[in-house]
Amino acid sequence: MNSSTPAGQEPVWAVLGASGFIGSSLEAVLTSAGVTVRFVKAPRLTSRTFEVSGILAEAAALRDIRQDLAGALSGADVVINAAGLATPTGADSPELRGANALLPVVIADAADDAGARRFIHLSSAAVQGHRPLLDESTQVEPFSAYSRSKALGEAALGARVPGRCPVTSLRATSVQGASRQTTASLVRVASTPLSSVAGRGKSPSPVSSVDALCSFVLAAGRHSGTVPPVILQPWEGATVASVLSAAGGRSPLHLPVWLCRTALRTGYLVSGLCGERLHGTLRRVEMMWFGQRQAPGWAEATGNVPEPRVHQVLEAARKLS
Repeated sequence: MNSSTPAGQEPVWAVLGASGFIGSSLEAVLTSAGVTVRFVKAPRLTSRTFEVSGILAEAAALRDIRQDLAGALSGADVVINAAGLATPTGADSPELRGANALLPVVIADAADDAGARRFIHLSSAAVQGHRPLLDESTQVEPFSAYSRSKALGEAALGARVPGRCPVTSLRATSVQGASRQTTASLVRVASTPLSSVAGRGKSPSPVSSVDALCSFVLAAGRHSGTVPPVILQPWEGATVASVLSAAGGRSPLHLPVWLCRTALRTGYLVSGLCGERLHGTLRRVEMMWFGQRQAPGWAEATGNVPEPRVHQVLEAARKLS
C-alpha cells in the first residue's frame, strides 16, 4: 500500500482513460473489491518519432505535463493507464503514437514522482501480430499502425530508466463486452452465412471478456510480490468455433484450411500494395478462422487466472442485438 494511505483506509487507484470501454468497465470491478477509484484525465499528446530514443526524449521535454499529472496522481497506490487510441484499422498519425507510445512513458514518470506502488499500462496482444503463440516475451511482430504504436509504447517503457514505481505492460487480448461496437460487429457476422472457421474450428481463440480483463487488472494491482514487466491476459478456454456459436447462436461454416490460407495471403498482398489499408480487417478474419494460441504465463504461475466469462458475454451481446 502507498505510504500516504492511512492504515485501515481503502486504497486509491488512479485510472486514466475513464471514458473508454475498458476504463469505464474497471470502476465497478475495483469498487466492489473495496478500491477507491480516482479518474484522472489523460493529456492529449502527439509524437513525431518512430524510435524508442525519440519517445524518451519527447517525454523528458514534457516537464510541465509530467508535473501536473504527478499532482493528479498524488496519494494513489496503483496507477492504471487505460487511455489510448484503440483504432486497429486506423492509419498511422502523430496522435496515434502520442496516445499509445508517448503517453505511457509520461504517466510512468509521473507515477514515480507521485510515489505510486505500481503502474499498469494496458497494452495489446496485437504487438505480437501473426506469431503462432502469444507469450510474455519482448519478441514482437507488429503488423499495422495500431500494433506498431502499442509495441513502441511497450519498448519505450522497457527502455526508460527504472524509477521507484515498477511498471507492467498488460497485454490485453481481443476483449469483448456487451456494449462494445466491436462485439456488436462480431455478433452480426456470427449471425450470417459469413460465420466460418478453418477446418474443424478447434483452434484456441484469444477472444476474451472485459469482465475477466478487469479482474486480471485487479489481481495484478493487488499482488504483493513482483509482477513482470510484461504479462498476458490469460486464455478463457474459447475456440474459434465456440466464439462464433456463442455470438451468433448458430454453428459456423467449416472451410478448407488451404482455401482460408490462400485467401489471407492474397488479401495481405493486396492490402500491402494499398498501404496496409485492409490489414486490420484481414487480421480479424484471420482470427475468426484460425485463432491464436497462448502460452501460460504469470497468471497461471501465481494462481491469478480470472473466471472465464467470454461465452456468457457474447451470448448477452447476441440477445441485445
